Amino acid sequence: MPEYPEMQALAERLVDFAAGSPLAGISILSFSSLASAVPPYDDLIGCTVSGAHARGKYLMVDTTSSNGEPGVRLIVHLSQAGRLVFEPQAKTTKPRGALARFRFEDGRAVLFREFGTERKAKWWVVPAGEPGPTADLGPDVEDRGTRDFILTAEDGARLYTVLRDQHKIAGIGRGYTDDICHRAGLSPFATLSALDQSQRVALADAIEVTIRDALALERQRSGGLPDKLGDRFRVHRRAGEPCPHPDCDDTLERVSFSGYELVYCPTCQTDGKQLADRRLSRLLK
Repeated sequence: MPEYPEMQALAERLVDFAAGSPLAGISILSFSSLASAVPPYDDLIGCTVSGAHARGKYLMVDTTSSNGEPGVRLIVHLSQAGRLVFEPQAKTTKPRGALARFRFEDGRAVLFREFGTERKAKWWVVPAGEPGPTADLGPDVEDRGTRDFILTAEDGARLYTVLRDQHKIAGIGRGYTDDICHRAGLSPFATLSALDQSQRVALADAIEVTIRDALALERQRSGGLPDKLGDRFRVHRRAGEPCPHPDCDDTLERVSFSGYELVYCPTCQTDGKQLADRRLSRLLK
């Protein structure tokens, strides 16, 4: 799933792509993807994109109406496999998983598409400046509030849970959680409340460095988002490979859950202990 760095860099590219041309029309290719009814989606027509930014894993697109007043806001959530495809010249085809096509007066278009079989990607139209579905999110991962939370919160949940809880910190998913815990040298099963102050500082620093580096990498991308985002992680999805820490010669291990896994280094993060999951526990019996 695209996380905050992918969404923020995508927002910046969208502003550049759509600059200066009013929206001429919207072709809804799957009505189930439209998650709002008021204001009507066609209130976007005639508006010009004036800005965009990520809010957690959501894309927030602000517009200016034809009379120069703030227009309605478009909010997009890509879920696991949703993507935006920039079309320099609007196409008329309806590829598999197509949800909506936003056409501009100068002939360009943005196709909202979902790969795979899940149909969870959504879009909303809300009044200017309104948060819509993002109202109950925690601070964005780049906000000062995230560091304050890590340094002070008495939260008894595991780090792997805390970092992915969008109500506590918005914008981190499984991929960057693995990378953050590895960079901080902390077990994903450690609880936030049990960390001492030096460990909390290491965790806060790891969040900032991981997201900063990821955003810099994403800003090198052009166009929308491809269906496969590639090997953009430090340890996530790299179980069985050597630990990337220069002073470690251990191998990255995994903990498997139903439908996903977390990756860690026993030497760097768990004092050599191998974390057990249900699959491993059965093997060790």
